[in-house]
Amino acid sequence: METKPVITFLKTLLIVYSFVFWITGAILLAVGVWGKFMIGPYISLIAENTTNAPYVLIGTGTVIIVFGLFGCFATCRGSPWMLKLYVMFLSLVFLAELVAGISGFVFRHEIKGTFLRTYTDAVLNYDAEDEKSLAVDNVQSSLRCCGVNNYTSWLGSVYYPANGFPLSCCSNSSDCSPQDLRNTTINHTKVYQQGCYELVTSFLETNMAIIAGVTFGIAFSQLIGMLLACCLSRIITANQYEMV
Repeated sequence: METKPVITFLKTLLIVYSFVFWITGAILLAVGVWGKFMIGPYISLIAENTTNAPYVLIGTGTVIIVFGLFGCFATCRGSPWMLKLYVMFLSLVFLAELVAGISGFVFRHEIKGTFLRTYTDAVLNYDAEDEKSLAVDNVQSSLRCCGVNNYTSWLGSVYYPANGFPLSCCSNSSDCSPQDLRNTTINHTKVYQQGCYELVTSFLETNMAIIAGVTFGIAFSQLIGMLLACCLSRIITANQYEMV
């Protein structure tokens, strides 16, 4: 009888935690989708060291939403084996989120050297049609930049001799025609003067740090749920033995 208030208290805490856990699943899912669509075009230029962190977050978030409901159900039922299963699941989620967080953190620091090499290659071999060329256009138009360190990076590309600068380099689309971009006398005045390298690496480092930080924070919150579920399972089991 004396354990009933404790069991009720732990159940209440675990139900609240499971609800918060469900919300974190929705947050991870949203961050994963955001990372895929916002950072994806930039990551596609770094084929040598791409990261699966957004996909891990999407998958983990989806599964958390399902098992968050399971946690509430297991707590309400007060089933020791369900609670143990819930603890095992929280342990797996903790490891998955830890891997995703470390992946994002490590990738954030490795990106500069890789991006410089692969982005330079994408500019030099630009043809305005393949996936990397389209990614280059996306980067230049969205970040308002041109070339790697500056617009002169395009002078050595296979595209420049016949076409000049690509349209994505235009600083003013209403006053920038393909003819202007081919005219070597004035084309450099029609394009963005700043290169994309520093802008892209700064953008990626900042956003990968956000993803890693959110993931680490949510991962370590799983420890609280694991502790509550373990305690509740043991107390319920001990109480059942006492009743027998």
